[in-house]
Amino acid sequence: MPDPPDPERVARAALTRLIEPGDAAIGRSVQRLGAVRLLQGIQEGAPPDRLGLGADRIAAYQERLRKFNPAVDLERIAKLGGRFIIPGDIEWPSQLDDLGDSRPVGLWVRGRLSPRLPSLRLLALRSVAVVGSRACTGYGRHVAGQLGSELAERGWVVVSGAAYGVDTAAHLGALAVNGMTIAVLASGVDICYPRGNEALIQRIANDGLLVSELALGMNPTRFRFVLRNRVIAALTRGTVVVEAAPRSGALSTARRARDLNRHTMGVPGPVTSELSAGVHALIRTGAASMVTNGAEVGELVGSIGADLAPERVGPILPRDALEPPVARVLEAVPASADGAPVLRIARYAALSEEATVHHLHELGSLGFVERHGAHWRLVRRKRSHPSTGGHGE
Repeated sequence: MPDPPDPERVARAALTRLIEPGDAAIGRSVQRLGAVRLLQGIQEGAPPDRLGLGADRIAAYQERLRKFNPAVDLERIAKLGGRFIIPGDIEWPSQLDDLGDSRPVGLWVRGRLSPRLPSLRLLALRSVAVVGSRACTGYGRHVAGQLGSELAERGWVVVSGAAYGVDTAAHLGALAVNGMTIAVLASGVDICYPRGNEALIQRIANDGLLVSELALGMNPTRFRFVLRNRVIAALTRGTVVVEAAPRSGALSTARRARDLNRHTMGVPGPVTSELSAGVHALIRTGAASMVTNGAEVGELVGSIGADLAPERVGPILPRDALEPPVARVLEAVPASADGAPVLRIARYAALSEEATVHHLHELGSLGFVERHGAHWRLVRRKRSHPSTGGHGE
C-alpha cells in the first residue's frame, strides 16, 4: 500500500476546498503558522487574532470542513493519473512564489509523468502563455493557432486556459505538431469547462497537463476565471495577447505578467477591429512588445543569443552589389529611350568623364545599360523592378 499523505499536504488540500484562490489573508496565515496549525486552529475555533481571520470566516470554514475529506480528494486525483503538489515539492514551480501572499496553497495537476511529460516545474521553465478573446475573429484564431504550433516546434510549452476562441486555437496549434501544452483551469481538473471543449480538455489531460488551484469537482465562476489568470502569468516566461477588447479578461493576464516582470507581448490586428483595440493600447503605451510570429516571441523570452528570430529582409537585387560610384552612374542614366550623353551622366553622378565612361562600360557588361550612338540608356527588361529606374523617376 502507498504511504499515507503527509499532514502538510492533507491540510493544504483541505484549504483548496475552503478558500477562494489568491486569498492573501490565508496566505499570510499559512506563512506564519503553517497549513497544519492553521487548519487545526480553524477546526478548534481558535481566537481570530491568532489565526489572522475574522470570526465569521472561521465559523463558515468550520461548517464546510464537516462536508468533505481531503484524504479522499488525494485518492481521487491519484486514480485520475494526477497529483496534488505543494511548495517545497520537487515539481513545484518556484516562479509562483512571485505572487507573494496570494500564491496558490497547492496545485492539482492531471497528467502522468513520463520522459515526454516531465514535471510541471521543468515544463514551466520554458513556457509561454497565449491568451485572448473567447469571441475571436477568424484572424485571431489563425494567428493563435500559428503561434501555438510555431512555439511548440521551437521547444516551448504553450500555456492557456482551455476557453473558446484564442485559448482553444493556441492549444490545438501546439497539439497539431505534437508539442506540449498546459491548460490552467478555473475549475477542478476533473471538470470539462466549457462543455464544448470536452474533447480538447481530455486530450490535454492525456498528452499535456491540466492544472488548477481548485479541488476536484469545484465549478468555475466569473471571479475564479480572473484569479486563474494570475497563475498563467506567474507560471510562464511571458504572455502573448492575440486579440482583446479594451475590457477583455486577457488584458488582466497581460497586466499581471507585466507586474511580475514577465515579458508582455501583443499581436497587432486591424485598426478597425474592436477586438484588437485592447492589444493596440498595450503596445502604444509601452506595456507590451509587438510580436507577429513564434520566432519573435522566442527571441524575447528565450536565452540571449540562443533564440534569435531570423532577420526579415527584402529580396536581394543585382544592383545591391554595385559599388557606390557605379550605382550613382546607374542612377544618372535616364529611363527614356533616347538615353543621355556621357557628359550629362557624369554631371548627375558627380564624377569625372573618364570615371563615368569606365563605369558605363562596367554596367554594360553586367547588362544594366547599353550604348545607343553617342548616348547611353537603360536596357529594357520585360519585368523591370522600380528601383532600376534613373534619376528622373
